[in-house]
Amino acid sequence: MILHNLDTDQVTEEEIRPPSEQEIVWIHLPNPEPAEVKRVVEEMFHCHPLVVEDCIKLNQRAKMDRYKDHIFMTFFAFVDKRLTPVEIGIIIGANYIITISRKQLKLFEVLRQQLLAVQERSDHPGDILHRLLDLCVDDYTEITNRIEDQVDQMERNLFVNPYLKVSKEIFHLKRSMHKFRRIVLDEKAIVGSISHHTFPYTRQETDAYFVDIYDHISRVLDSLDIFRESFTALLELQVNMKSDRMNEIMKTLTIISSIFLPLTFIVGLYGMNFKNIPELHWDWGYAYVWGVMLGVSLFMWLIFKWKKWI
Repeated sequence: MILHNLDTDQVTEEEIRPPSEQEIVWIHLPNPEPAEVKRVVEEMFHCHPLVVEDCIKLNQRAKMDRYKDHIFMTFFAFVDKRLTPVEIGIIIGANYIITISRKQLKLFEVLRQQLLAVQERSDHPGDILHRLLDLCVDDYTEITNRIEDQVDQMERNLFVNPYLKVSKEIFHLKRSMHKFRRIVLDEKAIVGSISHHTFPYTRQETDAYFVDIYDHISRVLDSLDIFRESFTALLELQVNMKSDRMNEIMKTLTIISSIFLPLTFIVGLYGMNFKNIPELHWDWGYAYVWGVMLGVSLFMWLIFKWKKWI
């Protein structure tokens, strides 16, 4: 655990133990056994039995439960491109904050280094809570930036080749974004409760920092809404581009068929098996038929050009 002694103003790492009144501690339990959770959460810090149960199961939505001398909340981090959520259980009291997760996330190591490097970041449990939530929300911003790059890349690829198979990728992204948005929306309510209402374990001067986190989450939600509309627009764009290209192909084939239609009539006329066909014994009959067909083709091409069909 990270311990900040307010009397000596020293920040050290020590074994897990209950803090004194002049100590602020952050304890992180990565993928703990139920016995370890009970030892720390129940026996050392005397948390409510429902808190102990939630810390063991870690299967809650983002929420915040208030108890007599501590608060339990759940927040989420996302660990890969599939937006796999990892639940973080957070217990905050007057002079301690406990975090529990199923995985050892990178943000906990970053938080540990920050608390050891800057003493002012660990002199109050509300400050530690702010640093933790801020690191989570910063990852959300990186996720939205990555999704935005994917949307831009798919748009460029579709303009080059409208027959790309992007519907499956868009479908999976929309499902992941739906889950992501639902979690972030719940977390927005939690941060709003911390920043806009009486929260016993933060100081008034740190409220502005939680408002900043609230604004970041709001921007993330706005971006997700825009991306959802963009994915729908991409699918419609692909359908429209395919239809336009199909129409151009059908137009070209129709023009070619229209030109060859009178030519087919001419060769069919002179292909009839009658004895008395006047042009049959002409010396220049073959060239005459070719001239007629070329003249008809040119005439029809000029008509199409005049109608602006080609």
